[in-house]
Amino acid sequence: MKKGIEFKISDGSKLKIGIARSRWNSFITDPLVENCRKALAECGVLEKNIYELSVPGAYEIPLAAKKLIDNKKVDAVVCLGSLIKGGTMHFEYIAEAVTQGIMRLNLDTGIPVIFGILTCLNEEQAVERSSGKLNSGYEWGMTAVEMALLK
Repeated sequence: MKKGIEFKISDGSKLKIGIARSRWNSFITDPLVENCRKALAECGVLEKNIYELSVPGAYEIPLAAKKLIDNKKVDAVVCLGSLIKGGTMHFEYIAEAVTQGIMRLNLDTGIPVIFGILTCLNEEQAVERSSGKLNSGYEWGMTAVEMALLK
């Protein structure tokens, strides 16, 4: 049984949703995007109202989310990417910066910005959390719709 939360299907047919996603480790991020889009479709979000902005890495995701908020006037943004710990402090700095950037967007803009950044200790964990039953892209898409309707 997967830990987490159960979602009801909400009516997202009038919503505009952004997806700010990283191309770094696309073999991990692509399945997250696919599951996120599946959730949005199940909630009735029209394909023409889903705006995806792809950036090189996780560090750039908060700026991409801000651009979606400012330029596309989206009701929520899902941030999707992955960070995998290496042998240096780089992981810690990037993870902290991305986390703070996403939180700041939530508070500064009043637009829900969903934290869908995998922060894993190794590649195996990242693959596990982006595939099969542990792929949280679907839940992050559902969260975006629920939070957009809340505002």
